[in-house]
Amino acid sequence: MFALLKKEISGFFSTITGYLAIVVYLLMNSLFVFVFQGDYNILDGGYADLRPLFMLSPWVFMFLVPAITMRLFAEEKRTGTIELLLTRPLTELQIVLAKYFAGLLIVLFSLLFTLIYFYSIIRLGDPVGNIDLGGTWGSYIGLFFLAAIYVAIGLFSSSITENQIVAFIIGMMICFFFYFGFEAMSTLGIFAKVQSSIVSFGINEHYSSVSRGVVDTRDLIYFVSIIAVFIFFTKTVLESRKW
Repeated sequence: MFALLKKEISGFFSTITGYLAIVVYLLMNSLFVFVFQGDYNILDGGYADLRPLFMLSPWVFMFLVPAITMRLFAEEKRTGTIELLLTRPLTELQIVLAKYFAGLLIVLFSLLFTLIYFYSIIRLGDPVGNIDLGGTWGSYIGLFFLAAIYVAIGLFSSSITENQIVAFIIGMMICFFFYFGFEAMSTLGIFAKVQSSIVSFGINEHYSSVSRGVVDTRDLIYFVSIIAVFIFFTKTVLESRKW
């Protein structure tokens, strides 16, 4: 399992596409947070606060994560190596988990560079270090779980097609629905009586809660449950090849 995880990570960084995805993510964040004027610009806000980054990242991740995960199974299917992979002494769950953790580690690697922003805000604070550390680390925890869900969704999307572009589009659409779709549905009149319940199915409700620095058990259970569901779906898709 570890050998497969290592293979996926090295395969991602063996092409320029891997580096390009991370560079685009960091470039987009940097431009919106420090260069472009607007609500996301930290310098215009006048506060030592990384909240604009955490507001922007879920939307940027909607493109970054599917771009990272789209090849994990789709490429195997396209080249026919999926059959060879399934003959290895690994269970379907081990194969799925190896690819899942490879995708997650790559996303976390790109997220690691945002600590430069964190250090910059600490130095720019007046006095130096005047920043809400609890809220900031809570937001990073929320962003980690958000990325973990997106990777699980992207992995599932890659498992149901052999076309990487199709996998990217499907993954992006499912991520968008889970982040914003339930919240949009809750505003419809027919869901007026169960509005809060509908909202609670969406990622944004739980991500916003954790981002306030309050790590609630209910939020953690939600994140883990959604991840487990999509990993189970992906495992089922692999097993269906034997039916």
